Amino acid sequence: MPLLKLRHEIHCDIPTFWRTFFDQELTRRLFLEGLEFHAYETLRQEETPTAISRAVAVEPKLSMPAPLAKAFGSKFRYTEEGTFDRATSVWRWKMIPGVLPGKIRVEGVLRAVPIGENRVAREAEIDIEAKVFMLGGLIEDTFKKQLSEGWQRSAEVQNQWMAAAP
Repeated sequence: MPLLKLRHEIHCDIPTFWRTFFDQELTRRLFLEGLEFHAYETLRQEETPTAISRAVAVEPKLSMPAPLAKAFGSKFRYTEEGTFDRATSVWRWKMIPGVLPGKIRVEGVLRAVPIGENRVAREAEIDIEAKVFMLGGLIEDTFKKQLSEGWQRSAEVQNQWMAAAP
């Protein structure tokens, strides 16, 4: 069960990071335009004084080994559900795949840590576990690679957008 640790610098302050993270239109653009996902939809986003919860359905553009492409079919979709704790400034989320949902577990924690003026480190820890006979390790490795590349690309896009913002 791989634990993926990611750290990317984002060029903004903490309040801007979280404000843009929960901006529904900006997030939609990030997934569709920046990451070139096939589909993105906010299913719900609710805010209270103590938390923000959100669920989105997405269809990423993936490059999968042939055995996984056969197992997952031509389109891989998942739902991401998460909750942001305003007191701790921590986003906890899980991915619910459209295929093999009881056999694949992907969960993560996201924090933004200040590292300088208008600079934060976006730190993520992601647990990946696949209990699929003969394919578990391949699924875990593929998800780890795809998530690493996607999060790196999202940091690049976010920084381009931050630089272009007035």
